Amino acid sequence: MPVIVFTFVGFELSSSAAEEMENPQRVIPMAVLRSGILSFVMVALPVAGILLVLPDRQVTSLGGFIDACKAVLSIYGGNEMPDGSIELTGFGALAGWIAALGLIVALFTSGVSWALGESRAQATACADGAGPRFFGVLSEKAGTPIRINILSGVLATIIMVAALNITEGDTGKYFSAGLNLAISMTMFAYLGLFPALLVLRRKYPDVHRPFSVPGGRLGAIVAAVTTTAIVLFTLLQLLWPGAGLGWFGSTGHPDDSLPSGFTGERLQYTLTQLVPLVLFIVIGLCFVLIARRQRREDEAAAAVAVAQLEVGVS
Repeated sequence: MPVIVFTFVGFELSSSAAEEMENPQRVIPMAVLRSGILSFVMVALPVAGILLVLPDRQVTSLGGFIDACKAVLSIYGGNEMPDGSIELTGFGALAGWIAALGLIVALFTSGVSWALGESRAQATACADGAGPRFFGVLSEKAGTPIRINILSGVLATIIMVAALNITEGDTGKYFSAGLNLAISMTMFAYLGLFPALLVLRRKYPDVHRPFSVPGGRLGAIVAAVTTTAIVLFTLLQLLWPGAGLGWFGSTGHPDDSLPSGFTGERLQYTLTQLVPLVLFIVIGLCFVLIARRQRREDEAAAAVAVAQLEVGVS
């Protein structure tokens, strides 16, 4: 579910560059609609195939998703090992490599588009006073938020080095920990974004909104509550894989849902998620505090300028 939900968020990022588009009020909603439909079809078909092939107990986390793909592709060539895992052979192995490459490319392109859109959104927020003014500057030559891009790269490198050290260079553990961290950070951001729809409509009811959820207040409540619930459930599954197993008569143990490579290492896995999340929350709070100080300085400078002007006039 985390990978699927990650596929269906982020379509709204294009609105951060609305001022550079012709007729964005029409272009952006249509782009979001087309992207949503295509993503649904491209995700729903493989998931439906997996659910038809595998028993429920084998449909688990990202590791289960990959195992499911191997099981489906084994019809082209593969054997079931004594431990229940699938070893692809012949054309099945070739199909497995193609599927793995497709997953990596999909995640990479998704990450790149996220980096582009989020950097622009963050730069705009800083320029509007929600962060350090230094990071709100766009490149005069390229029109891109280079400063935020560099900051993102530095932070990403730090997280990568930390993850490689925590997993002791195990690429399988690093991939699962890194991917889940990227998704969990995204979900955490949306925990504030989706409920903001109701808050902004209540606090600023008369503001003109080019994009509006239909259905009035009821439509806004349904949209905000549904999306927030999905995000909250996804975040819970990322931070504590297997949460809910054993409830309401379900079978299984939560530790069985830990990503590949973290078997019996729940604390280590949890640290790979919580420590970076706390770090980025602290950075965000620092951004807010710096922005508030800059606003106070601007207000003080404006007051001094007005006072000097009044003295000069008198």
